[in-house]
Amino acid sequence: MMQPPSLGPDQSSTGMDAKVAAMLCYFGSFVSGFLFLVLEKQSRFVKFHAMQSIIVSATLIVIHLILGMIPLIGWFAAALLVPLSFILWLALMLLALQGKWFKLPIIGDFAEQQAYKY
Repeated sequence: MMQPPSLGPDQSSTGMDAKVAAMLCYFGSFVSGFLFLVLEKQSRFVKFHAMQSIIVSATLIVIHLILGMIPLIGWFAAALLVPLSFILWLALMLLALQGKWFKLPIIGDFAEQQAYKY
């Protein structure tokens, strides 16, 4: 498994600061994640955050849909998921903007492995 560089984010091929590009990966959910995964040609930092954005977004959407199908308890849990997802979204954007290689449990390792395939 490749380890992130300790000196901070590498140079982005998008022409913008890699930290800003990584933050924008989360901004538009999986859509901006896909966009940056396709556009970014060299920054491992941006590719990692793009892939993590895609996986987190897809996972939250699936969980929300499943909970929405469960009467009462599922609806209540889905309603709780919305503010928690928003907090996670803000935290991931801020951490990316700070240049941190923050990996979510389980999802982060998978995102890191998949990001380097693109």
